[in-house]
Amino acid sequence: MSERQTLIRSLHDIGLAAWFGGSLMGDIGLNGAAAAAKDPTERLKLASVGWAKWAPVQFAAMAVHGIGGVGLILGNKARLLKQPEARTNTYIKLAVTGAAIASTVYNGVLGAQQAKHSYEPVEGATEASAASSGKLTSVQRQQKIVQWVTPALTLVLLVLAAQQGEQQRPAAGLLKSAKDRFTR
Repeated sequence: MSERQTLIRSLHDIGLAAWFGGSLMGDIGLNGAAAAAKDPTERLKLASVGWAKWAPVQFAAMAVHGIGGVGLILGNKARLLKQPEARTNTYIKLAVTGAAIASTVYNGVLGAQQAKHSYEPVEGATEASAASSGKLTSVQRQQKIVQWVTPALTLVLLVLAAQQGEQQRPAAGLLKSAKDRFTR
């Protein structure tokens, strides 16, 4: 392929990097910092404020990644038709992207539910205290698990994107397929 796709590829990769990195930093850094607040009634409030500030950037990163992804699919139609490995990778990436979007949205829903209880004392953003209500405890139990799904899925997307880049190398792509046809 002689035509460059620098802008589209950059949108895809930068959006994904922000989505992955922001999710991971929030889970470790923001939630960890909020848990260090001396006043247990401030912990959930601090985490909720931080996540609310990050949410627009997170959704913009997802949109930028999606625009780049669609652009790459459209720009590589011919290769996807001729290269089954690239086609399979694209299908898997679409499924994982859908799951990552769903987990991000669900994290946001859980976070909004937690924010409604931000006056309650907690051990951390995902750890209730003995004084936490049953509703908050239930939401935090879910969030404690779900919070790690988004960085895990976006990490898989990073690996799949790297694999697609490798598939565009001449030895893995169209030239290999043509060579195989002539050497059989």
